[in-house]
Amino acid sequence: MGNKPGKRNNFDLKLIETLGKCSDIKDAKQFYEELIQIKERAFEDPIKSEIATILEAFSNKDRFIIIDALRKKDRCVCELEAILQKSQATVSHHLKILRDVKLVYGWPKGKFTHYSLIKETFKRFKENIVDWLESIENWYTIANIIGDTD
Repeated sequence: MGNKPGKRNNFDLKLIETLGKCSDIKDAKQFYEELIQIKERAFEDPIKSEIATILEAFSNKDRFIIIDALRKKDRCVCELEAILQKSQATVSHHLKILRDVKLVYGWPKGKFTHYSLIKETFKRFKENIVDWLESIENWYTIANIIGDTD
């Protein structure tokens, strides 16, 4: 998929054939190459890359629950195990993912590690996601869907 020009596999050729059936595409091969560039350039911008990485961390319900549970207070791993009803190994796996993207920070407190949210990461994520959403130019609205033109 997305091979260099001139090196196309069967999947690429099938996509080009399908694109050729679209009424507004004049040169399917050229258009396909332009589409491949969209994917290849998608994460050249480090901000977009960070947004995608954080959204990926948020995409798991257990990790979302951990983040939600940490909104009001720091919690130890054993509390998070009880909240999630999951093993320590599973909770630790999720916490590692959240630590790796700097959404949570853990520190020793007594016999356990406690975790809190990292404010600066969430603040930066909020700013970045709002900027990215505001840059969207191709919107379709609910009014368009239901035919409400008022």
